[in-house]
Amino acid sequence: MAESKKDGEIFDVKELAEYAKNQRWWNKVFGKKNSGPAAEKYSVATQLAIGGVTGWCAGFLFQKVGKLAASAVGGGFFLLQIANHTGYIKIDWKRVERDMDKAKKQLKLDKPPKEVRTKVDEVQTFVKQNIVLTGGFVGGFLLGLAS
Repeated sequence: MAESKKDGEIFDVKELAEYAKNQRWWNKVFGKKNSGPAAEKYSVATQLAIGGVTGWCAGFLFQKVGKLAASAVGGGFFLLQIANHTGYIKIDWKRVERDMDKAKKQLKLDKPPKEVRTKVDEVQTFVKQNIVLTGGFVGGFLLGLAS
């Protein structure tokens, strides 16, 4: 936190990222980062219930949004093919293929960036420390997808 002066007034300048980290709901429920498996203070049934309900909600939303996205992409592709077939537009497929190959070469990465590796490590640590909660989430997610 730093102080800033403007026209004789003093303002506290807060780091937005730090403020957001401290306000996360899961810090209140599961404890702060690196403080150990804080979810263990709840019973197994509570952990399963929290994980199951949040997993079901996530799976249900994933299913609905996935259907909408698939419909939009499929419908757009279908309309594009109809327009191409009827002569409204002409697609240069060789150019499309050439551009796709160029994009593939640019996106080829040997190893993931450090930021990605750090987040993967954080997720692995959370899953190991909260295996019951994670199991409930996975089960709820699958149930949400099925509904």
